[in-house]
Amino acid sequence: MEILEFDVAVIGAGSAGMSAYRAAKAHGKRVVLIEGGPYGTTCARVGCMPSKLLIAAAEAAHAVAAAPGFGIHAGALRIDGKAVMQRVRSERDRFVGFVVKGIENMAPAERLRGQARFIAADCLQVGDHTQVKAERIVIAAGSSPQIPQELRALGKRLIVSDDVFAWDDLPESVAVIGIGVIGLELGQALHRLGVRVTVFGRSSRLAQLDDEAVNQAAIACLGAELDLRLDTTVVAARLAGEQAELHTRSATGSERTEHFQFVLAATGRTPNVAGLGLQATGLQLDRHGLPVFDPLTMQCGDSAIFIAGDVANDRPLLHEATDEGRIAGDNAGRFPQVVAGLRRTALVIAFTDPQIAMVGELPHALGKDRFESGEVSFEDQGRSRVMRQNRGLLRVYGERGSHRFLGAEMIGPRAEHLAHLLAWACQSQMTVEQMLDMPFYHPVIEEGLRTALRDLKENLVKQITAIEHCADCTPGA
Repeated sequence: MEILEFDVAVIGAGSAGMSAYRAAKAHGKRVVLIEGGPYGTTCARVGCMPSKLLIAAAEAAHAVAAAPGFGIHAGALRIDGKAVMQRVRSERDRFVGFVVKGIENMAPAERLRGQARFIAADCLQVGDHTQVKAERIVIAAGSSPQIPQELRALGKRLIVSDDVFAWDDLPESVAVIGIGVIGLELGQALHRLGVRVTVFGRSSRLAQLDDEAVNQAAIACLGAELDLRLDTTVVAARLAGEQAELHTRSATGSERTEHFQFVLAATGRTPNVAGLGLQATGLQLDRHGLPVFDPLTMQCGDSAIFIAGDVANDRPLLHEATDEGRIAGDNAGRFPQVVAGLRRTALVIAFTDPQIAMVGELPHALGKDRFESGEVSFEDQGRSRVMRQNRGLLRVYGERGSHRFLGAEMIGPRAEHLAHLLAWACQSQMTVEQMLDMPFYHPVIEEGLRTALRDLKENLVKQITAIEHCADCTPGA
């Protein structure tokens, strides 16, 4: 058994782990990066990048199908599934290659392969060959797709999002279980690429939207195109020859039995804590078996153990994982002088069409007495109609009294860009008035944002008494 000693050990070579490694190294510490699986982040290998490649192909197919609406006729649409998946895999491998190259450029003595588990708060067993003693440890073990128990009988007909990007060709039909970001993105993309798709959701809340008005707009937009079954449960699932058979029940009690080539479980991801031996650390664990930690420092209790990325189950997004890794690695490097790191304004984007986005603080967390809202429908918004993308709703939230911009939810055209503008304004703590002082070109989608902000300003002003509202009023006037 080889015994190695380091100042900092990082478990996991994903986005969070690599960020933690670099941050700890910046303090001049001896750092080791431990990985038990293949190199290449979740984002590059089976997440954001390959999914966007599939979505890009779907958008190209949709553009051809939508062209007659502009008086453009390109002939019959033909989708070559093998060519689509070849490009997805090829470009995906290119992205993964960049990540792997970065890891391989690290000093070999600072890279260790094998599954790590705690045997003490400052000691890890890696595989059956090495023990690593480290004063500080960062847990960045990532997550894995969650598999609902009721679907496990489907065997090879049951897939997760990771499996989609290994396909050589597009299937004939897919049932998508889950109406979160992954389920909606992949479901719509496959539908537009000619696959028969049905999307099932146990609730009626799309992509974790908080604002019910935006959620209803999303249901209207996506439901007009997709076979979207909300408030529906899977009663039974079994193999029927070479097909997956699903028996489902709707909220009204009606039941259906249908067959699909594949069933895609898009029901979330589970933090990779099983097998980590966290009981040997003495850390306080929550009801899910995850270490209790400070989201500003990523420190677990008052220990020298830190956590970052998807395994923390806080904000499972690449940019958040990178930030968390940087904070965790920095604090591991400077321990015991732990400091709060920068946590940016919350930002979530679903690359559906129309796109869905959530920024900053949302109504449920704000409480109804703290904020006012403003909105705009994209139905008659000028640039949206020009592009024949005039669907969706944007709602913005501002704080009563201060008029500080708090957040937004939307489904609409170019939402990824609107969301970034709004996230920057939110993090800069701008007021609604300051945002309205910014330049707006014509004709652009952002003019819809101006309309929503004007509506918000008017609603905020309604909360002020008449005398306060009158800027020109003076005593005795």
